Amino acid sequence: MIRLGVNIDHIATIRQARLGHEPDPVTAAALAFLGGADGITVHLREDRRHIQDRDVDLLRLTVPFGLNLEMACSPEMVEIALRVEPDQVTLVPEKRQELTTEGGLDVVGRVDSVRDAVARLTGAGIPVALFVDADLPQVDLSASLGAIAVEFHTGAYCEARTKAEIAHHLGLLTAASTRAKNRGMQVHMGHGLNYVNVGAIARIPEVEEVNIGHSIIARAAFVGLTQAVRDMKEAIRDR
Repeated sequence: MIRLGVNIDHIATIRQARLGHEPDPVTAAALAFLGGADGITVHLREDRRHIQDRDVDLLRLTVPFGLNLEMACSPEMVEIALRVEPDQVTLVPEKRQELTTEGGLDVVGRVDSVRDAVARLTGAGIPVALFVDADLPQVDLSASLGAIAVEFHTGAYCEARTKAEIAHHLGLLTAASTRAKNRGMQVHMGHGLNYVNVGAIARIPEVEEVNIGHSIIARAAFVGLTQAVRDMKEAIRDR
């Protein structure tokens, strides 16, 4: 069964709009688990635009399993991860001006910094996934650096509009998933996935986990977070 990691960043986005105390990401995590979430994902950005350090600390105390900390490959973030000890770290690219993550981490172009971060984290017993595009050289190098998983950026697939474009991007994701599995890594998927397009991703045999945030939080505004998570679990099962 494919695992569902629920990204609760945008619960914090709503809170930070007023710089107040609600809604609380810790409560959101509990409600997500009631809906059947297999883990909780948060992205502690360098500009702290939504999730804050205190959120990560409290989530580590309250999330019983599956706490996935997304973060930039920077010395500051590595130190935070070593202190918090999440169940997994996912290294992602980050630009201050972007609205959301725009693509995969360029492992090939940043090999030294990624190698150092992976070594420090895995040396402390923290498994590391790398958020990359469906590109075979990126997959191969991710495996060589010791990542236990790759999470493929599904943005191009989610933004495709014609059947030909959708098939093309699914083909790239499928080929990259096969390569990752053959290199001994787990295959995760994320970015832009929703209740309609997740089915085709879930049908890729190697996929073990999807991480979804915005679509679930948007649906939660109408049906509640627990039900929104249940609905996504059903969408994955109905593949």
